[in-house]
Amino acid sequence: MSFAKRINALQPSATMAVLEAATRLREQGVNVISFGAGEPDFDTPDYILAAGNKALAEGHTRYTAASGTKSLKQSIATRLKNANGLDYETNQIVVSNGAKHSLFNIMMTLFEEGDEVIILSPYWVTYPEVVKLSGAVPVYVTTTEEDGFQITQEQLLQGVSEKTKGIIVNTPSNPSGAVLNRESLQALVDVATSNDLWLISDECYEALVYDGEHLSLAGFQGAYEKTITVQTMSKVFAMTGWRIGYTASSKELASAMGKFQGQATGCPNSIAQFASDVALSHDHTALADWKAQFVERRNYMVKALADMPGVSCIMPEGAFYAFPKISGLFGKKAGDIEIKNDMDLTKYLLDEAHITVVPGSAFGAGDHVRLSYATSMDAIKTGLGRFADAVAKLN
Repeated sequence: MSFAKRINALQPSATMAVLEAATRLREQGVNVISFGAGEPDFDTPDYILAAGNKALAEGHTRYTAASGTKSLKQSIATRLKNANGLDYETNQIVVSNGAKHSLFNIMMTLFEEGDEVIILSPYWVTYPEVVKLSGAVPVYVTTTEEDGFQITQEQLLQGVSEKTKGIIVNTPSNPSGAVLNRESLQALVDVATSNDLWLISDECYEALVYDGEHLSLAGFQGAYEKTITVQTMSKVFAMTGWRIGYTASSKELASAMGKFQGQATGCPNSIAQFASDVALSHDHTALADWKAQFVERRNYMVKALADMPGVSCIMPEGAFYAFPKISGLFGKKAGDIEIKNDMDLTKYLLDEAHITVVPGSAFGAGDHVRLSYATSMDAIKTGLGRFADAVAKLN
């Protein structure tokens, strides 16, 4: 059976593959601890649940405008002003079915065959795939643990050609947890403005910054018109399954993306939009407690990983991931099992320790694996104990 070339070119999600492998073992009665999840382990706050129930009771179950309700857009604009210092009108906002959908809208609206889009590596697994779906070609610019995953103008210019049309930026980063500092962001703006490039700024984890500060690219001088800010309700409000994301951009681009979305999906979920409006219009009091728990988990995880022979791990400044470098384990054996790469280690940890991690090669960094600390401290302690025991068997 043959399919379109665009489907054959797509890579399956590595994170989903890891979760599916863990599910199969659990179905066999194995106690598997997963460090693969990319979502908060906290429940959606009660006041948001109540808003969803109210939307149902009041009959907010019909189509809305394709790019979202005006009320929700106004709440988004207010939040962008208060939290990010960015001024947007409602006709510059496009509400979507999650940030991944927003990225798809952007790529399909801006890029086409023959274009090139720069992606900073390590990167979220979806970036290359949505670029390829548009017909454009992803071009990777590598950042390293040794430099704190920061970026320089010189590095960026190595990826720029006459075909380059945009740069995808993610801060705080999935998978590394790095928060790009002012110098890195200024380098991005300088390269983009001098080469007339679009800046796609994925800021989905902006509220989960523990060290340093989050700065929005659109706030830098000269960057506003060519920057698309991507946000989501998923991470900060624990609303992953509600599927609401949004973009802020120029009026012209927002109109074009709204036109595309109107043909692709119609409108975002009306009930989720109503609940999101309420969420954005209230103080999210649970966030401070969530952040405190994430910091405690992060600190424990990073120390435990760094204490393992052959493993190093810098302190992530945001999001809820640790991204240890594990190449010091390559070439080691446990019986007949040899760890040649990150995929071997991922399989070894699942089979031997019954824990799941995501191989770094899925993010363009095969010397690493990703662990999420969006799980309970008990699970973290038990799982990392198993990790350490499995590493101790390697020699």
